[in-house]
Amino acid sequence: MKSDNSKEILSLVDETGRVVGSATRGECHGGSMLLHSVVHLHLMNAAGDIYLQKRPEWKDIQPGKWDTAVGGHVDFGESVPEALHREVREEIGLEGLDYIPVCSYVFASDRERELVNVHIAVSDRVPAPSDELDGGRFWPLVEIDAAIGQQVFTPNFESEYTSIIRPFILANHFGKNKV
Repeated sequence: MKSDNSKEILSLVDETGRVVGSATRGECHGGSMLLHSVVHLHLMNAAGDIYLQKRPEWKDIQPGKWDTAVGGHVDFGESVPEALHREVREEIGLEGLDYIPVCSYVFASDRERELVNVHIAVSDRVPAPSDELDGGRFWPLVEIDAAIGQQVFTPNFESEYTSIIRPFILANHFGKNKV
């Protein structure tokens, strides 16, 4: 059975994103609360639908839940843009997207702390989910809104979508899904 690489070396950062050290994925996800850097990409099509990935059951965090189109760690020695390009290629098989940086924020759960670097891209190219995922699909905003709080999505996605992404989409008039 597949599993996450607990030996992967991640960048430890301060709340401004400055690299202050390194640690393994296992250490970062094992309750140490070491702040590590991650990238998120919200992918929209021209209609305003958002592509979400289905997390496989073998993932160490939030297995089986729907989540951000792309989410991954910044490896030690890698920049945020390098990690974003790598993760997009690895998870959904796309290259050459124009990324819009949205914000960075600290997300904490009961077992980890992440500095999340949030981006959005608009493209009608069809993602090709890798075997790192259990597939994915585009969701209309109204369908996402109806599923919030129903244990369908990761808590991180729900929080990020409701407080950052949905307001950003509506304020910037992305797509045709104005709800």
